[in-house]
Amino acid sequence: MSRAPSNILDRPLGGRGRNSSTETAVSQSAFAYLYSELVQYHQSRVASISELERRLESSGYGIGLKVLELLSYRSRESKRETRLMNILQFVSANVWKSLFGKPADSLERSIDHADEFMIVDYEPLTSTYVSVPSDLGQLSVDSFLSGIVAGVLDGAGFSARVTAHSVTLEEGEAGYGSSNSSLPPRKDKAVFLVKFSPEVLKRDTGLER
Repeated sequence: MSRAPSNILDRPLGGRGRNSSTETAVSQSAFAYLYSELVQYHQSRVASISELERRLESSGYGIGLKVLELLSYRSRESKRETRLMNILQFVSANVWKSLFGKPADSLERSIDHADEFMIVDYEPLTSTYVSVPSDLGQLSVDSFLSGIVAGVLDGAGFSARVTAHSVTLEEGEAGYGSSNSSLPPRKDKAVFLVKFSPEVLKRDTGLER
């Protein structure tokens, strides 16, 4: 008879456990409630939208460090990523899938700035069930996820500033008007802008030689 992994580090973050029929995924309603409480908790303790976003980023940053540590342990590989594109693909594919059950929708490089990349998610979990009051203007509740991305990158040795942006979908664009729930179709997507430090770019350029 097969047994579920005894080491907690070998157990899945979500979905069904390997060799186990036990459902381990966190329910979206539970996450939505907890995350909404987190946003309200920080909101009552800040004086500006930018400060609230920084607090949400900080809350996600520590999680990013732990996710990197966990996934590195599970891969059983002693070497770490040294190339910029490889770590971005790791984040947009491995990290996203371990947390949300699917990879990010796309990974893009800025045409105008060599140090900027964008990770796109058409239905980010953090803003799917949280509505932003009109008095909070351009608040991005997806800042929590940008903190996770920053934590993973910094932990891997790729210093970067990561910010979350809500971008209106164009009619005909992939994801326009789609929804995986009973909620109204989304009209925007989350774009996580990753801006690497000059040191990271210099190091990556040197590895190309």
